[in-house]
This record gives sequence, structure tokens and C-alpha cells, in this order.
Amino acid sequence: WLATEFIRLGWDMKAFQKTIVMSATYQQSSKTTKDMGQRDPENRLFSHGPRFRLPAPMVRDQALALAGLLVNQIGGPSVMPYQPDGLWADLSAATYKQDHGDKLYRRSLYTFWKRTIPPPTMANFDASNRESCVVRQNLTNTPLQALDLMNDVAFLEAARVLAQRVMEEGGSKPEERIAYAFRRITGRAPSKAEIQLLLSSFNFQLDAFQSKPDAALKYVSQGEYPRDPKLNVNQLAAYTTLTSFILNLDETSTKE
Repeated sequence: WLATEFIRLGWDMKAFQKTIVMSATYQQSSKTTKDMGQRDPENRLFSHGPRFRLPAPMVRDQALALAGLLVNQIGGPSVMPYQPDGLWADLSAATYKQDHGDKLYRRSLYTFWKRTIPPPTMANFDASNRESCVVRQNLTNTPLQALDLMNDVAFLEAARVLAQRVMEEGGSKPEERIAYAFRRITGRAPSKAEIQLLLSSFNFQLDAFQSKPDAALKYVSQGEYPRDPKLNVNQLAAYTTLTSFILNLDETSTKE
């Protein structure tokens, strides 16, 4: 049916994709029952929706886009964004020279790729190593991925810039700002229980940073994008941990 529908639509790819994503079949939840799992273990009957994580390059791109950092310029030479110090030195004679300014926020599609030394974040999220043709990438869930999302400079910087937007645009109360951040990142409003859980985490982090202001300043100084000096450093650090936490949710990077 899809094949004949594609022909009927005049080979219009956009219309064809719209037909798929707006169908009741595609919009099903990926959750299934024990009975349905036994009857349709490979989902050949489309008894439940697809579940998949964003491709490796898009995980970083999404974080940058949510923070308002992503540069949408099309084309141009490759760029060299943040990367752990000494990574190339340990494996080759080449030296990695990090770019600055807007080049740090180009789409991951333009990241310079050394065949034998792929960008570590994309490698952790199952990008192919480009030494051979890969038709379909395997998707894994490993602790290294969470380690990346919560410690990589690019993600910490995106979380901090997003936290600045939350403080400036999300209202005046913590509950309002939490709801704003959650909806902006996940695309849905949080439940009361989720707000209370995140509020408790925010208050805990705020108390911790207020007792260690030097740690707060160091935390919000990750990356080259300038910090807004008008914002309270301790609060900014607490909201950064909040946005980093939500960015690290499985719901944020996975369609369920």
C-alpha cells in the first residue's frame, strides 16, 4: 500500500513521510504487552510503535539547538569542536587544533573526522568508524553515553546556556522555570510528581553550590560561550545541573 501511495503522491518524499508519521500505526507507543510480545515478537504486524535513539551526530546537535547555539550555516570546510586534550597525540603524530567562535557550534555533520580516530562522543553513540560501509548502525545503551552527556564540555556548555534562557524566559518561580525547561527539552509538560522531583534536586544543588561558590563558578565557566554576568552564579549553576539532568533523560534522546 505504501508503494502505491508513494506513486499516487507523485513521488513526493515530503508528502510520503508526512503520511507515515501522521498515521495511527506510526504514532503508537513502543510499549507492548506480554501477550502481544509473544504473538508479534518482531513487530511484523506493527502491533506497537518504533523505538529508536537519535543518530550519533544528532545527539549533540539537539543539545546545541535547544540552547540556541546551533549554527545552521550550510556547507563549508570541516570544523574542529571541543575534544579531549591529547587524544590525537596518543594515537598519531598529528595535533588537534580546536576551532573557536561559531565553528564550535556547527552541525556535527561538519566535524572533522580522522578515520582511525573518530570524534569520541559520536563513537560512544555508535557512529560507524568509516573504515567500512555500514548500512544500519547498531544502537547500544552504555554508561559511557551518560558520562558523555553529563561531562563533555559541549553538553555542559549547552546546558549552561539553556539554563540562562530558563532564568531569563521561564518565569520568576523555580516551579515555572522547571516546567519551562522540561517542556522545551522533552516537548511535553511535566507532571506534578516530576516537578516536585526536579524541584527537590534543584534545591539540593542550590544549597551545595551556595556552600561552595568557587565550584559553582567553575561549573558555569565550561565552554567559550560567554556567561551572563547579571545572573546569580549559584542559581545559574543549580539550573545548569537541572537542564543537564533533563538533557540526559532517555526520553530526550529516544523516541518511545
